[in-house]
Amino acid sequence: MIQFILNDKETSTDLPPGELLLDLIRYHKHLMGTKIGCREGDCGACTVLIGETVNSKLRYRSVTSCLTALGNVQGKHVVTVEGLNLEVSGQGTEKLNPVQHAMYKEGATQCGFCTPGFIVSLAGFCLSDSDKSYENAIASIDGNICRCTGYKSIQRAAKNIAELMQQNKGDVIEYVTSNSILPEYFSGIKKRLLELNSKTNGIEKQTADPKKYLGGGTDLYVQQHEKMVHADIDFLFNKIELNGIKKEGNKCILGASVTITDLMESKTIKDAFPDFRKVNKLVSSTPIRNIATIAGNFVNASPIGDLTILFLALNARIVVSNEISKREIPLREFYKGYKQLDKREEEFIEQIWFELPDKDHLFNFEKVSKRTHLDIASVNSALSITMNGKIISEAGLSAGGVGPIPMFLSKTSAFLKDKKISEQLVNEAIEIAQSEISPISDARGSEEYKRLLLSQLIKAHFITLFPKVHLNSLFTNAEH
Repeated sequence: MIQFILNDKETSTDLPPGELLLDLIRYHKHLMGTKIGCREGDCGACTVLIGETVNSKLRYRSVTSCLTALGNVQGKHVVTVEGLNLEVSGQGTEKLNPVQHAMYKEGATQCGFCTPGFIVSLAGFCLSDSDKSYENAIASIDGNICRCTGYKSIQRAAKNIAELMQQNKGDVIEYVTSNSILPEYFSGIKKRLLELNSKTNGIEKQTADPKKYLGGGTDLYVQQHEKMVHADIDFLFNKIELNGIKKEGNKCILGASVTITDLMESKTIKDAFPDFRKVNKLVSSTPIRNIATIAGNFVNASPIGDLTILFLALNARIVVSNEISKREIPLREFYKGYKQLDKREEEFIEQIWFELPDKDHLFNFEKVSKRTHLDIASVNSALSITMNGKIISEAGLSAGGVGPIPMFLSKTSAFLKDKKISEQLVNEAIEIAQSEISPISDARGSEEYKRLLLSQLIKAHFITLFPKVHLNSLFTNAEH
Protein backbone atom coordinates (compact mmCIF):
# COMPACT_ATOMS: atom_id res chain seq x y z
CA MET A 1 0.00 0.00 0.00
CA ILE A 2 1.47 3.32 -1.14
CA GLN A 3 0.52 6.28 1.04
CA PHE A 4 1.03 9.97 0.26
CA ILE A 5 -0.73 13.32 0.37
CA LEU A 6 -2.48 14.30 -2.85
CA ASN A 7 -3.17 18.02 -2.79
CA ASP A 8 -4.85 18.51 0.61
CA LYS A 9 -5.89 14.90 1.24
CA GLU A 10 -3.97 11.92 2.57
CA THR A 11 -4.49 9.07 0.15
CA SER A 12 -3.40 5.50 -0.43
CA THR A 13 -3.48 3.03 -3.30
CA ASP A 14 -2.87 -0.66 -3.80
CA LEU A 15 -1.98 -0.14 -7.46
CA PRO A 16 1.38 -1.65 -8.43
CA PRO A 17 4.22 0.65 -7.35
CA GLY A 18 5.47 0.55 -10.94
CA GLU A 19 2.26 2.20 -12.17
CA LEU A 20 2.67 5.78 -13.34
CA LEU A 21 1.57 8.71 -11.21
CA LEU A 22 -0.16 10.30 -14.20
CA ASP A 23 -2.49 7.34 -14.60
CA LEU A 24 -3.45 7.32 -10.93
CA ILE A 25 -4.15 11.06 -10.99
CA ARG A 26 -6.42 10.95 -14.05
CA TYR A 27 -7.99 7.50 -14.11
CA HIS A 28 -8.31 6.74 -10.41
CA LYS A 29 -8.49 10.15 -8.73
CA HIS A 30 -10.23 11.82 -11.69
CA LEU A 31 -8.18 15.01 -11.47
CA MET A 32 -8.32 15.94 -15.13
CA GLY A 33 -6.26 19.12 -15.02
CA THR A 34 -3.10 17.05 -15.38
CA LYS A 35 -3.01 16.36 -19.12
CA ILE A 36 -1.75 13.41 -21.14
CA GLY A 37 0.53 14.71 -23.87
CA CYS A 38 3.64 12.99 -25.15
CA ARG A 39 4.09 10.40 -22.34
CA GLU A 40 7.83 10.88 -22.82
CA GLY A 41 8.54 13.84 -20.53
CA ASP A 42 8.86 16.25 -23.46
CA CYS A 43 5.82 18.55 -23.38
CA GLY A 44 5.23 19.29 -19.68
CA ALA A 45 1.42 19.04 -19.88
CA CYS A 46 1.45 16.44 -17.08
CA THR A 47 3.69 18.42 -14.70
CA VAL A 48 3.02 18.09 -10.96
CA LEU A 49 4.93 19.12 -7.84
CA ILE A 50 6.41 16.61 -5.42
CA GLY A 51 7.17 17.81 -1.91
CA GLU A 52 9.25 15.96 0.67
CA THR A 53 11.20 16.68 3.81
CA VAL A 54 14.96 16.85 3.18
CA ASN A 55 17.21 17.58 6.16
CA SER A 56 14.14 18.61 8.17
CA LYS A 57 13.12 21.11 5.49
CA LEU A 58 10.16 20.93 3.12
CA ARG A 59 11.31 20.91 -0.52
CA TYR A 60 9.20 20.98 -3.70
CA ARG A 61 10.30 20.05 -7.20
CA SER A 62 8.38 19.90 -10.47
CA VAL A 63 8.30 16.53 -12.25
CA THR A 64 6.63 14.97 -15.27
CA SER A 65 4.04 12.59 -13.85
CA CYS A 66 4.07 10.56 -17.09
CA LEU A 67 7.52 9.22 -16.10
CA THR A 68 7.10 9.07 -12.30
CA ALA A 69 6.45 5.67 -10.71
CA LEU A 70 4.00 5.56 -7.81
CA GLY A 71 6.69 3.99 -5.67
CA ASN A 72 8.66 7.22 -5.90
CA VAL A 73 5.91 9.28 -4.20
CA GLN A 74 5.64 7.09 -1.10
CA GLY A 75 5.36 9.38 1.94
CA LYS A 76 5.49 12.57 -0.15
CA HIS A 77 3.19 15.43 -1.16
CA VAL A 78 1.88 15.43 -4.74
CA VAL A 79 0.37 18.68 -6.01
CA THR A 80 -1.71 18.89 -9.18
CA VAL A 81 -3.12 22.10 -10.67
CA GLU A 82 -6.36 21.50 -8.73
CA GLY A 83 -4.37 21.68 -5.50
CA LEU A 84 -3.29 25.25 -6.28
CA ASN A 85 -6.76 26.83 -6.30
CA LEU A 86 -7.58 29.34 -3.56
CA GLU A 87 -10.76 29.01 -1.53
CA VAL A 88 -13.03 32.01 -1.06
CA SER A 89 -13.38 32.32 2.70
CA GLY A 90 -16.80 31.26 3.97
CA GLN A 91 -18.27 30.68 0.51
CA GLY A 92 -17.05 27.19 -0.35
CA THR A 93 -15.99 28.39 -3.80
CA GLU A 94 -12.59 28.87 -5.43
CA LYS A 95 -10.76 31.72 -7.13
CA LEU A 96 -7.65 32.10 -9.24
CA ASN A 97 -4.35 32.31 -7.43
CA PRO A 98 -1.85 35.01 -8.59
CA VAL A 99 -0.02 32.54 -10.84
CA GLN A 100 -3.24 31.59 -12.60
CA HIS A 101 -4.36 35.21 -12.74
CA ALA A 102 -1.07 36.31 -14.31
CA MET A 103 -1.54 33.77 -17.10
CA TYR A 104 -5.10 35.02 -17.63
CA LYS A 105 -4.22 38.71 -17.45
CA GLU A 106 -1.39 38.41 -19.99
CA GLY A 107 -3.40 36.34 -22.46
CA ALA A 108 -1.02 33.42 -21.95
CA THR A 109 -3.55 30.68 -22.60
CA GLN A 110 -5.58 29.72 -25.65
CA CYS A 111 -6.61 26.08 -26.06
CA GLY A 112 -5.61 25.55 -22.42
CA PHE A 113 -4.04 22.12 -22.85
CA CYS A 114 -0.58 23.19 -21.76
CA THR A 115 -1.73 25.79 -19.24
CA PRO A 116 -1.91 23.53 -16.14
CA GLY A 117 1.68 22.44 -16.65
CA PHE A 118 2.91 26.03 -16.90
CA ILE A 119 0.97 27.01 -13.78
CA VAL A 120 2.32 24.08 -11.77
CA SER A 121 5.90 24.80 -12.89
CA LEU A 122 5.57 28.48 -11.94
CA ALA A 123 4.09 27.47 -8.58
CA GLY A 124 7.19 25.32 -8.14
CA PHE A 125 9.28 28.44 -8.80
CA CYS A 126 7.35 30.24 -6.06
CA LEU A 127 8.06 27.40 -3.59
CA SER A 128 11.73 26.99 -4.48
CA ASP A 129 14.73 28.45 -2.67
CA SER A 130 16.13 29.86 -5.90
CA ASP A 131 16.69 33.57 -6.34
CA LYS A 132 13.37 35.00 -7.48
CA SER A 133 14.74 36.57 -10.63
CA TYR A 134 12.96 36.77 -13.97
CA GLU A 135 15.65 34.47 -15.42
CA ASN A 136 14.91 31.77 -12.84
CA ALA A 137 11.16 32.13 -13.41
CA ILE A 138 11.74 31.47 -17.12
CA ALA A 139 14.08 28.58 -16.29
CA SER A 140 11.34 26.95 -14.21
CA ILE A 141 9.17 26.51 -17.32
CA ASP A 142 11.90 25.26 -19.66
CA GLY A 143 10.22 21.84 -19.72
CA ASN A 144 6.81 23.16 -20.79
CA ILE A 145 5.78 23.55 -24.43
CA CYS A 146 2.91 25.72 -25.74
CA ARG A 147 1.44 25.13 -29.19
CA CYS A 148 -0.92 28.13 -29.38
CA THR A 149 -0.03 31.47 -27.87
CA GLY A 150 3.66 31.82 -28.55
CA TYR A 151 5.83 32.47 -25.54
CA LYS A 152 5.89 36.26 -25.07
CA SER A 153 2.63 36.34 -23.13
CA ILE A 154 3.82 33.46 -20.95
CA GLN A 155 7.10 35.30 -20.36
CA ARG A 156 5.17 38.38 -19.25
CA ALA A 157 3.19 36.25 -16.81
CA ALA A 158 6.42 34.78 -15.44
CA LYS A 159 7.81 38.30 -14.99
CA ASN A 160 4.76 39.31 -12.95
CA ILE A 161 5.18 36.27 -10.71
CA ALA A 162 8.90 36.90 -10.23
CA GLU A 163 8.21 40.49 -9.17
CA LEU A 164 5.58 39.29 -6.71
CA MET A 165 7.95 36.78 -5.15
CA GLN A 166 10.81 39.30 -4.91
CA GLN A 167 8.91 41.00 -2.09
CA ASN A 168 9.50 38.00 0.18
CA LYS A 169 12.33 38.32 2.69
CA GLY A 170 11.53 35.34 4.89
CA ASP A 171 10.25 31.74 4.81
CA VAL A 172 8.80 30.95 1.40
CA ILE A 173 5.98 28.68 2.64
CA GLU A 174 4.83 31.31 5.12
CA TYR A 175 4.98 34.01 2.47
CA VAL A 176 2.97 32.20 -0.22
CA THR A 177 0.29 31.06 2.23
CA SER A 178 -0.08 34.29 4.23
CA ASN A 179 -0.25 36.34 1.02
CA SER A 180 -2.77 34.06 -0.72
CA ILE A 181 -0.38 33.12 -3.48
CA LEU A 182 -0.91 29.41 -2.79
CA PRO A 183 -3.51 27.68 -0.58
CA GLU A 184 -3.18 27.91 3.19
CA TYR A 185 -2.98 24.12 3.60
CA PHE A 186 0.65 24.22 2.39
CA SER A 187 1.62 25.61 5.81
CA GLY A 188 0.72 22.30 7.49
CA ILE A 189 2.25 19.88 4.97
CA LYS A 190 5.63 19.48 6.66
CA LYS A 191 4.06 18.30 9.91
CA ARG A 192 1.66 16.00 8.04
CA LEU A 193 4.50 14.40 6.05
CA LEU A 194 6.50 13.74 9.22
CA GLU A 195 3.47 12.07 10.77
CA LEU A 196 2.75 10.08 7.61
CA ASN A 197 6.29 8.78 7.34
CA SER A 198 6.39 7.82 10.99
CA LYS A 199 3.52 5.37 10.49
CA THR A 200 4.36 3.89 7.08
CA ASN A 201 6.67 0.95 6.59
CA GLY A 202 7.76 1.30 2.99
CA ILE A 203 6.42 -0.32 -0.14
CA GLU A 204 5.22 -3.87 -0.44
CA LYS A 205 7.19 -5.51 -3.25
CA GLN A 206 5.58 -7.15 -6.25
CA THR A 207 6.66 -10.64 -7.27
CA ALA A 208 6.64 -10.93 -11.03
CA ASP A 209 9.80 -10.45 -13.08
CA PRO A 210 13.32 -10.49 -11.64
CA LYS A 211 13.98 -7.41 -9.54
CA LYS A 212 14.60 -4.13 -11.37
CA TYR A 213 16.43 -1.22 -9.77
CA LEU A 214 14.74 2.10 -10.47
CA GLY A 215 15.91 5.66 -9.86
CA GLY A 216 14.02 8.37 -11.72
CA GLY A 217 13.00 6.18 -14.65
CA THR A 218 13.04 9.06 -17.11
CA ASP A 219 14.40 6.88 -19.90
CA LEU A 220 13.31 3.43 -18.75
CA TYR A 221 9.60 4.32 -18.73
CA VAL A 222 9.82 5.68 -22.26
CA GLN A 223 11.28 2.37 -23.46
CA GLN A 224 9.48 -0.16 -21.24
CA HIS A 225 6.30 1.45 -19.92
CA GLU A 226 4.06 -1.64 -19.95
CA LYS A 227 6.78 -3.95 -18.64
CA MET A 228 7.62 -1.69 -15.71
CA VAL A 229 4.08 -1.47 -14.32
CA HIS A 230 4.10 -5.00 -12.89
CA ALA A 231 7.84 -5.45 -12.45
CA ASP A 232 9.35 -6.26 -9.05
CA ILE A 233 11.03 -2.91 -8.45
CA ASP A 234 13.53 -1.83 -5.85
CA PHE A 235 13.14 1.95 -5.62
CA LEU A 236 16.61 3.41 -5.18
CA PHE A 237 15.26 6.85 -4.17
CA ASN A 238 13.97 5.16 -1.00
CA LYS A 239 17.45 3.99 0.00
CA ILE A 240 18.99 6.72 2.16
CA GLU A 241 22.49 5.40 1.58
CA LEU A 242 22.16 5.94 -2.19
CA ASN A 243 21.32 9.63 -1.86
CA GLY A 244 23.47 12.63 -1.12
CA ILE A 245 26.79 14.16 -2.10
CA LYS A 246 29.69 14.14 0.35
CA LYS A 247 33.36 14.99 0.46
CA GLU A 248 35.90 12.62 1.98
CA GLY A 249 39.41 13.97 1.80
CA ASN A 250 39.92 14.83 -1.83
CA LYS A 251 37.13 12.54 -3.03
CA CYS A 252 33.66 13.66 -4.08
CA ILE A 253 31.30 10.73 -3.45
CA LEU A 254 27.88 10.66 -5.10
CA GLY A 255 25.03 8.34 -4.25
CA ALA A 256 23.56 6.56 -7.26
CA SER A 257 20.23 8.35 -6.77
CA VAL A 258 21.74 11.83 -6.90
CA THR A 259 19.84 13.80 -9.52
CA ILE A 260 21.08 16.42 -11.95
CA THR A 261 19.39 19.10 -9.83
CA ASP A 262 21.19 17.76 -6.76
CA LEU A 263 24.48 18.32 -8.58
CA MET A 264 23.47 21.87 -9.48
CA GLU A 265 22.58 22.69 -5.87
CA SER A 266 25.53 20.97 -4.16
CA LYS A 267 28.00 23.28 -2.39
CA THR A 268 30.76 20.71 -2.94
CA ILE A 269 30.16 20.77 -6.68
CA LYS A 270 29.78 24.55 -6.81
CA ASP A 271 33.07 25.05 -4.98
CA ALA A 272 34.93 22.64 -7.26
CA PHE A 273 33.26 23.74 -10.51
CA PRO A 274 32.01 27.35 -10.34
CA ASP A 275 30.40 27.05 -13.79
CA PHE A 276 28.78 23.67 -13.16
CA ARG A 277 25.26 25.12 -13.01
CA LYS A 278 25.69 26.54 -16.51
CA VAL A 279 26.97 23.17 -17.70
CA ASN A 280 24.10 21.20 -16.19
CA LYS A 281 21.46 23.53 -17.62
CA LEU A 282 22.46 22.13 -21.01
CA VAL A 283 21.16 18.77 -19.77
CA SER A 284 17.44 18.29 -20.46
CA SER A 285 14.80 20.46 -18.71
CA THR A 286 13.97 21.32 -15.10
CA PRO A 287 11.32 18.58 -14.48
CA ILE A 288 13.63 15.91 -15.94
CA ARG A 289 16.70 17.19 -14.10
CA ASN A 290 14.67 16.98 -10.89
CA ILE A 291 14.30 13.18 -11.12
CA ALA A 292 16.92 11.93 -13.61
CA THR A 293 19.80 10.24 -11.77
CA ILE A 294 23.51 10.01 -12.51
CA ALA A 295 23.52 6.21 -12.26
CA GLY A 296 20.53 6.01 -14.60
CA ASN A 297 22.38 8.04 -17.19
CA PHE A 298 25.40 5.74 -16.91
CA VAL A 299 23.42 2.48 -17.11
CA ASN A 300 21.27 3.69 -19.98
CA ALA A 301 24.55 3.57 -21.94
CA SER A 302 23.46 6.08 -24.54
CA PRO A 303 26.40 7.03 -26.79
CA ILE A 304 25.39 10.66 -26.18
CA GLY A 305 24.52 10.57 -22.47
CA ASP A 306 25.44 14.04 -21.20
CA LEU A 307 26.42 13.07 -17.65
CA THR A 308 28.33 10.04 -18.88
CA ILE A 309 30.44 12.22 -21.16
CA LEU A 310 31.00 14.70 -18.34
CA PHE A 311 32.16 12.10 -15.81
CA LEU A 312 34.30 10.22 -18.35
CA ALA A 313 36.44 13.33 -18.65
CA LEU A 314 36.72 13.51 -14.84
CA ASN A 315 37.91 9.87 -14.66
CA ALA A 316 35.07 8.88 -12.34
CA ARG A 317 34.86 5.41 -10.82
CA ILE A 318 31.67 3.52 -10.02
CA VAL A 319 30.88 1.02 -7.27
CA VAL A 320 28.44 -1.72 -8.30
CA SER A 321 26.68 -3.99 -5.82
CA ASN A 322 24.45 -7.06 -5.78
CA GLU A 323 23.50 -6.32 -2.12
CA ILE A 324 25.99 -8.98 -0.99
CA SER A 325 29.30 -7.93 -2.52
CA LYS A 326 30.69 -4.85 -4.23
CA ARG A 327 33.28 -4.08 -6.87
CA GLU A 328 34.76 -0.90 -8.28
CA ILE A 329 35.09 -0.12 -11.99
CA PRO A 330 36.59 2.88 -13.79
CA LEU A 331 33.78 4.49 -15.79
CA ARG A 332 36.16 4.51 -18.75
CA GLU A 333 36.10 0.68 -18.71
CA PHE A 334 32.35 0.30 -18.08
CA TYR A 335 31.23 0.29 -21.73
CA LYS A 336 32.08 -2.83 -23.73
CA GLY A 337 29.98 -2.24 -26.84
CA TYR A 338 26.70 -0.69 -27.89
CA LYS A 339 24.44 -0.97 -24.79
CA GLN A 340 26.85 -3.57 -23.36
CA LEU A 341 28.10 -2.94 -19.82
CA ASP A 342 30.55 -4.46 -17.40
CA LYS A 343 27.60 -5.12 -15.09
CA ARG A 344 25.71 -8.29 -14.28
CA GLU A 345 21.90 -8.32 -14.28
CA GLU A 346 21.67 -8.57 -10.50
CA GLU A 347 24.02 -5.62 -9.94
CA PHE A 348 23.19 -1.95 -9.59
CA ILE A 349 25.34 1.14 -9.29
CA GLU A 350 25.63 2.10 -5.65
CA GLN A 351 28.12 4.95 -5.73
CA ILE A 352 30.15 7.20 -8.01
CA TRP A 353 33.29 9.02 -6.97
CA PHE A 354 36.01 11.17 -8.50
CA GLU A 355 38.98 13.20 -7.33
CA LEU A 356 38.10 16.82 -6.67
CA PRO A 357 40.15 19.20 -8.81
CA ASP A 358 42.73 21.57 -7.41
CA LYS A 359 43.30 25.24 -8.32
CA ASP A 360 45.25 24.27 -11.44
CA HIS A 361 42.38 22.21 -12.87
CA LEU A 362 40.20 23.41 -15.76
CA PHE A 363 36.97 21.84 -17.01
CA ASN A 364 34.55 22.50 -19.85
CA PHE A 365 31.48 20.81 -21.33
CA GLU A 366 30.06 21.52 -24.77
CA LYS A 367 26.90 20.27 -26.47
CA VAL A 368 25.23 20.82 -29.83
CA SER A 369 21.53 20.00 -30.18
CA LYS A 370 18.60 21.35 -32.16
CA ARG A 371 16.94 22.79 -29.05
CA THR A 372 18.70 24.29 -26.04
CA HIS A 373 16.54 22.42 -23.52
CA LEU A 374 15.19 18.90 -23.42
CA ASP A 375 17.02 17.69 -26.47
CA ILE A 376 19.45 14.90 -27.22
CA ALA A 377 22.86 16.01 -28.38
CA SER A 378 24.05 15.59 -31.92
CA VAL A 379 27.55 15.65 -30.46
CA ASN A 380 28.72 16.50 -26.93
CA SER A 381 32.16 16.65 -25.39
CA ALA A 382 33.98 17.38 -22.11
CA LEU A 383 37.57 18.33 -21.43
CA SER A 384 39.34 18.08 -18.08
CA ILE A 385 42.82 19.60 -17.91
CA THR A 386 45.34 20.09 -15.11
CA MET A 387 48.03 22.68 -15.73
CA ASN A 388 51.59 22.93 -14.41
CA GLY A 389 52.34 26.51 -15.25
CA LYS A 390 51.89 26.73 -19.02
CA ILE A 391 52.20 22.96 -19.53
CA ILE A 392 49.35 20.40 -19.52
CA SER A 393 50.17 17.84 -16.83
CA GLU A 394 46.98 15.76 -17.21
CA ALA A 395 44.15 15.74 -19.76
CA GLY A 396 40.89 13.88 -20.22
CA LEU A 397 38.84 14.35 -23.38
CA SER A 398 35.52 12.59 -23.92
CA ALA A 399 32.97 12.74 -26.72
CA GLY A 400 29.45 11.49 -27.42
CA GLY A 401 27.58 10.92 -30.66
CA VAL A 402 30.73 9.87 -32.48
CA GLY A 403 30.76 6.12 -31.82
CA PRO A 404 28.68 3.20 -30.53
CA ILE A 405 29.51 3.98 -26.88
CA PRO A 406 30.22 7.10 -24.80
CA MET A 407 33.85 7.60 -25.74
CA PHE A 408 36.93 8.50 -23.75
CA LEU A 409 39.45 9.62 -26.34
CA SER A 410 42.51 8.01 -24.79
CA LYS A 411 44.99 8.70 -27.60
CA THR A 412 44.08 12.36 -27.82
CA SER A 413 44.21 12.73 -24.05
CA ALA A 414 47.65 11.13 -23.90
CA PHE A 415 48.88 13.34 -26.74
CA LEU A 416 47.92 16.52 -24.88
CA LYS A 417 49.95 15.61 -21.80
CA ASP A 418 53.21 17.56 -21.27
CA LYS A 419 52.38 20.00 -24.08
CA LYS A 420 52.08 23.79 -24.17
CA ILE A 421 48.80 25.31 -25.39
CA SER A 422 48.96 26.58 -28.96
CA GLU A 423 46.89 26.58 -32.13
CA GLN A 424 49.13 23.91 -33.59
CA LEU A 425 48.56 21.70 -30.54
CA VAL A 426 44.79 22.03 -30.82
CA ASN A 427 44.81 21.25 -34.54
CA GLU A 428 47.03 18.21 -34.02
CA ALA A 429 44.77 17.00 -31.18
CA ILE A 430 41.78 17.29 -33.50
CA GLU A 431 43.50 15.13 -36.11
CA ILE A 432 44.16 12.42 -33.51
CA ALA A 433 40.60 12.64 -32.22
CA GLN A 434 39.28 12.15 -35.74
CA SER A 435 41.22 8.89 -35.93
CA GLU A 436 39.61 7.62 -32.71
CA ILE A 437 35.96 8.17 -33.57
CA SER A 438 33.55 6.31 -35.87
CA PRO A 439 30.33 8.34 -36.20
CA ILE A 440 27.43 7.19 -38.36
CA SER A 441 24.88 9.19 -40.30
CA ASP A 442 21.46 9.27 -38.62
CA ALA A 443 18.58 11.64 -37.80
CA ARG A 444 20.91 13.90 -35.82
CA GLY A 445 23.36 14.48 -38.62
CA SER A 446 25.64 12.94 -41.19
CA GLU A 447 28.98 11.37 -40.38
CA GLU A 448 30.73 14.36 -41.95
CA TYR A 449 28.66 16.80 -39.88
CA LYS A 450 29.42 15.00 -36.61
CA ARG A 451 33.13 14.94 -37.36
CA LEU A 452 32.99 18.69 -38.00
CA LEU A 453 31.03 19.23 -34.77
CA LEU A 454 33.59 17.40 -32.66
CA SER A 455 36.39 19.46 -34.20
CA GLN A 456 34.54 22.64 -33.38
CA LEU A 457 33.76 21.53 -29.82
CA ILE A 458 37.41 20.72 -29.16
CA LYS A 459 38.31 24.21 -30.38
CA ALA A 460 35.57 25.64 -28.15
CA HIS A 461 37.06 23.85 -25.12
CA PHE A 462 40.42 25.50 -25.57
CA ILE A 463 39.10 28.95 -26.45
CA THR A 464 36.85 28.87 -23.36
CA LEU A 465 39.49 27.57 -20.96
CA PHE A 466 42.40 29.64 -22.26
CA PRO A 467 40.98 33.06 -23.14
CA LYS A 468 44.38 34.75 -22.75
CA VAL A 469 46.02 32.49 -25.32
CA HIS A 470 45.56 33.64 -28.90
CA LEU A 471 43.39 30.87 -30.33
CA ASN A 472 40.58 32.77 -32.03
CA SER A 473 41.92 32.12 -35.51
CA LEU A 474 41.08 28.46 -34.93
CA PHE A 475 37.64 29.42 -36.23
CA THR A 476 37.72 30.66 -39.80
CA ASN A 477 34.91 32.57 -41.45
CA ALA A 478 34.16 29.51 -43.59
CA GLU A 479 33.71 27.33 -40.52
CA HIS A 480 31.28 29.84 -38.97
